[in-house]
Amino acid sequence: MRTLVLNAGYEPLAIVSFKRALLLVMHDKATVIVRDELNPVRGTSGAWERPSVIVLTRYVRPPRMHHVPVSRRGVLRRDEHRCAYCGKSAATIDHVLPRSRGGRDTWENLVACCLRCNNAKSDHTPAEMGWELRFTPRMPVDRDWVVRGFERPLPQWSEFLQAA
Repeated sequence: MRTLVLNAGYEPLAIVSFKRALLLVMHDKATVIVRDELNPVRGTSGAWERPSVIVLTRYVRPPRMHHVPVSRRGVLRRDEHRCAYCGKSAATIDHVLPRSRGGRDTWENLVACCLRCNNAKSDHTPAEMGWELRFTPRMPVDRDWVVRGFERPLPQWSEFLQAA
């Protein structure tokens, strides 16, 4: 079970395990806002309500991530598993400017690509092939990329995530 952590300004900060959230609450570092009433936490010394949303008792500025690390999984996720050239389902990634020509592993140079287009493009640029990218590749900047878990929010978090 996951718990949404808010700062004192009710801005989403992170998603943590319920165990971590419970420790923050027990050490008076956070207050429970929404509880999971159906699944209490039972221990040898008693039972506690399982936190679903907590707010930290002192202000914590939201993390500002200026750079999202490049990964194969991230490129496929950014491009929604669609080929940047033909739009079909993609399972591989492609360097727009091939590595053999100095292309680097950056968000701007990597795109999701289907196996057919990847093999056909080979060591060429899209311009040499007469192809166009369906979009301009960029580094993702959405909050979903900074904090893991925001892409699969729980229903009880909706009122806190809409304001963000």
